Amino acid sequence: MAATPLHDALAPLLADPSAAAVLLDVDGTLAPIVRHADDAHVPETTRRPLITIAKRYGFVACVSGRRAAVARRIVSLGSITYIGNHGSEVLVGGASEAQVDPEVAAWTQRVREFAAVELDREEVARTRVRGEDKEAIAAFHWRGAPDEAAAEAVVDGIAARAEAAGLALHRGRKVLEVRPPVALDKGRGIERQLAGRGLRVALYAGDDVTDCDAFAGLRRMVAAGDLAAAVCVGVRSDETPPEIEREADLLVDGPAGVRELLEALAAAGQ
Repeated sequence: MAATPLHDALAPLLADPSAAAVLLDVDGTLAPIVRHADDAHVPETTRRPLITIAKRYGFVACVSGRRAAVARRIVSLGSITYIGNHGSEVLVGGASEAQVDPEVAAWTQRVREFAAVELDREEVARTRVRGEDKEAIAAFHWRGAPDEAAAEAVVDGIAARAEAAGLALHRGRKVLEVRPPVALDKGRGIERQLAGRGLRVALYAGDDVTDCDAFAGLRRMVAAGDLAAAVCVGVRSDETPPEIEREADLLVDGPAGVRELLEALAAAGQ
């Protein structure tokens, strides 16, 4: 879709913030991509307008492939909702524990056992593929490995064995996720959280293939009459998947562009 000027695209939200939802991916959107995922954080210059938005808009949430509690730590804002593990868990503002989809949680032990065997392989250690335990999801990262091509080849082997074991796969930016074979994506998680809130418009911003699922979820809600409008924002980088550029209503340049978007949203009502 053709890119739309920022303020024109945001007009449906700015008209009535109390009836609008603001939904944001974390890594690559609010927080810059870093060599080691544990080092990610949201800059204070981005947190400031997000704090204002949390007070003025009807519903504000961060939607992440990470666990909800980890996403909250990265963003460092406890008053908003965190939809984690691609929609399978929700940590509401002020809560100490996330609510986990029981169907997904039932697979936790099996996924963890698979990951433990894979991480014990010699070639995984040699190529420095890094594992990430996300309860019912196991992630294998190769960003920053000494030889990323060799590490990716090792991860391809993990993928083949996961499929043979009846598990599901999802690939992101230099990461493979091994998941339960159940319906699991950001769009479904968003739809569950927005249902019944009486909101009229929603915005979602994200930078990876999984964020296209969020775009699709909002557009399903518009088609069903549950929302009057949706604004799907793609965040560009030197690794932007073509799906993001194709599916977004509006494109912004990296986390700096997201910060500009947040500042425009925060200005509503001033």
